Amino acid sequence: MPLTALAIACLILVTLGYSGMCAASPFGTCRKCNGFGFATTTDRKGRPKRGKSCRRCKATGKRIRAGRWLYNRAQRIYRDGTDTPRPERSEANR
Repeated sequence: MPLTALAIACLILVTLGYSGMCAASPFGTCRKCNGFGFATTTDRKGRPKRGKSCRRCKATGKRIRAGRWLYNRAQRIYRDGTDTPRPERSEANR
């Protein structure tokens, strides 16, 4: 039983750590271009040069983290589901 409790405690710690990181820094570096915003290629002499712009991060070098994306999606669904419509104004109230 103590091993199970230790595993649960570790999972909770990792989850809270990741959610804290997503709250503090919602954007991480792009994994495809390593944060450069473009692919690096080499010319015929072997010197590095700038390649095409990264399509995944749209040449910014930053991408939204998966946890922050899920949080934003959940907030949007909650906000859309609980939005109360405004009452119609009648002619007498105008």
